[in-house]
Amino acid sequence: MLLSARAVEKSFETADGSHPVLRGVSLELAAGRTLALTGESGSGKSTLLHLLAGLDTPDGGTIEIEGQDIAHLDDAGRAALRRSRVGLIFQQFNLIPSLSVADNLTFHARLAGREVEGVADLAARLGLGDHLHRFPEQLSGGQQQRVAIGRTVLARPALVLADEPTGNLDEATGDATIDLLRGLASETGAGLLMVTHSDRLAAMLDARLHLRAGQLA
Repeated sequence: MLLSARAVEKSFETADGSHPVLRGVSLELAAGRTLALTGESGSGKSTLLHLLAGLDTPDGGTIEIEGQDIAHLDDAGRAALRRSRVGLIFQQFNLIPSLSVADNLTFHARLAGREVEGVADLAARLGLGDHLHRFPEQLSGGQQQRVAIGRTVLARPALVLADEPTGNLDEATGDATIDLLRGLASETGAGLLMVTHSDRLAAMLDARLHLRAGQLA
C-alpha cells in the first residue's frame, strides 16, 4: 500500500482549551489510484493533508508512506521524503520569484535528482507554452497555479497530495489539469489524493471519502 493512515488524531489548543480536529481517521491509497477527499470548510481536510505530507505530526495513530511510518522520521527525514517521493500542490503556489517559469517547472525534479524531460510539451498542455521565460510576478493567479501543478508532475513523485489544485482555474482548464494528474497516476503508478469541494471533480477520480467534523462519513 502506497499510503496508509490508521486512527489518526489531531487537536489544536485554543483559548477555550483543546479542540479536536481529526478523530480516528483511517484511509488507504494504492499506487496508481486516485482518491478525492471532500467535506465542508473546517471539517479537517487541510489538516489531514498536512499530516499526510509530514508537515505536522498527529497526536495519535500512524501514517505510513511506502511502508515507512513518517512519525518516526525527524524533520530532515520528512523533508527528504517530500523531496524525493511526495509531490505537494497547495493553494499557496510557493513559486521562486527569481526563477523563470521554465526553471520553476524543473526545480523540484532537479532537486530530487530526476532527469527532466518534456518541459515544452507539458508547458503547452498547461497553456504556458508562451510564458516559459516569464517570472511568477508576470503571471496571473491561475497561471501560477498551473506552474505549481506542472512542477509536481515533472518531478514524477510516488504520491501527490493536492489541496484544491484547480481552485484558481476555469472549468475547462481545471478539467484538463485533473486529466493531467490522472495521467501521472496511470503512467507512473503514482497515487493521487486530492482535496476538493467539487462533487463533479471528485467524481472524476477512482474513489471518494467524505470528512465531516473530523471523521470519515
